[in-house]
Amino acid sequence: MNSSPRIGFVSLGCPKALVDSERILSRLKSEGYLTTGDYQGADVVVVNTCGFLDSARDESLDAIGEAIAENGRVIVTGCLGRDASLIRDRHPEVLAVTGPQAYDAVVDAVHEVVPPPHDPFVDLIPPGGIRLTPRHYAYLKISEGCNHHCRFCIIPTLRGRLASRSANDVLNEAEALAEAGVKELIVIAQDTSAYGVDIGYATSQWRGQTIKARITELCEAMSELGLWIRLHYVYPYPHVDELIPLMADGRLLPYLDIPFQHASPKVLRAMRRPASEARTLDRIQSWRQQVPELTLRSSFIVGFPGETDEDFDHLIDWLHEAKLDRVGCFRYEPVTGAAANELPNAVPSEVTEERWHRLMSAQQAISHARLAEKIGHKIDVIIDAKDSEQFIGRSAGDAPEIDGNVFLPLNERIQIGDRLTAVVDDADAYDLWARPVPA
Repeated sequence: MNSSPRIGFVSLGCPKALVDSERILSRLKSEGYLTTGDYQGADVVVVNTCGFLDSARDESLDAIGEAIAENGRVIVTGCLGRDASLIRDRHPEVLAVTGPQAYDAVVDAVHEVVPPPHDPFVDLIPPGGIRLTPRHYAYLKISEGCNHHCRFCIIPTLRGRLASRSANDVLNEAEALAEAGVKELIVIAQDTSAYGVDIGYATSQWRGQTIKARITELCEAMSELGLWIRLHYVYPYPHVDELIPLMADGRLLPYLDIPFQHASPKVLRAMRRPASEARTLDRIQSWRQQVPELTLRSSFIVGFPGETDEDFDHLIDWLHEAKLDRVGCFRYEPVTGAAANELPNAVPSEVTEERWHRLMSAQQAISHARLAEKIGHKIDVIIDAKDSEQFIGRSAGDAPEIDGNVFLPLNERIQIGDRLTAVVDDADAYDLWARPVPA
């Protein structure tokens, strides 16, 4: 009978929080702890919370309550952990509360509740550490925090100012993940394109090369690993243009996730968005001229205080001109501690709701048209899963969890994690149906 203590883990929030969960679990696994998927089998439960939106705070508090009801021994970490009094007021039974990226504090709290087993074996850790994603893809976090002060956001309060990792630290992790069988790296940060600003783009050594801690140079080096490399949370600073030739050469996936948030100059100024003055439509046109297969994903907020009908109509017109491939839209909601709460001219909730539906309807038509252009063409696909009827994969233009799928017929020669070429037969507003090209 195995006497090693068992840890239950609940991970909420964004991919950056997921990476934090992976690091905590890797530390605990290295000390001999085991993990379990049910509350009853756990000696203690760790809940990694999200606190970005008030709705996310409520979800986190509910998850803590569920863990307490089902297990009783609960440690809380993550973004909501910065407001320990809120957590303890609602759930005084929690054993410990730590903030985001507090890996040592979480492990110490686990030690207090359940001491580590004697003589732990570091080789219990698989190559690349513990991951909460499938074996063939992984998130790679290159920095923490953010230097911007967008009025709707409290990330700098939750996670602090920008703190970049050295280039060789990032590249060594990327190399370890590749050796562990990862075929796709999803590069994330709060502001990916600001990587290295805080450390003066310091250089470091990797594979006998001097690599600058700057997003272009980092991606150039990372491309040597031969993986799919996908960039998320890219602000459209001028130097982002340098990444497009890397996509044209096949060294980066032709995919950019850029959180534009709005198109009205007045609303962008009210939001205090960085890079809002860029000639975005001109740059999108230039990018697509260089990389015709480029996929652009973005997110927008409707109902921001002061947003008028004219501002919203400007956004809809902009979307029709930009023809983005993938779009997510959030209804504005006040966030505790956000500067936007003090702005006048709140938009009524029913107006925000109507605008949300109008935007999503307009974008569905745009997305459907963009995907329909792929019918009859070859695309690269990575296989994520299969069910009784089909394989479920993604194209180079689809990030996991947030974008669409590519559905392919079952084939005994295809395995989960395979990368292959397929021909597109059909499309809707979100997904593609394709068949493999014979090898």
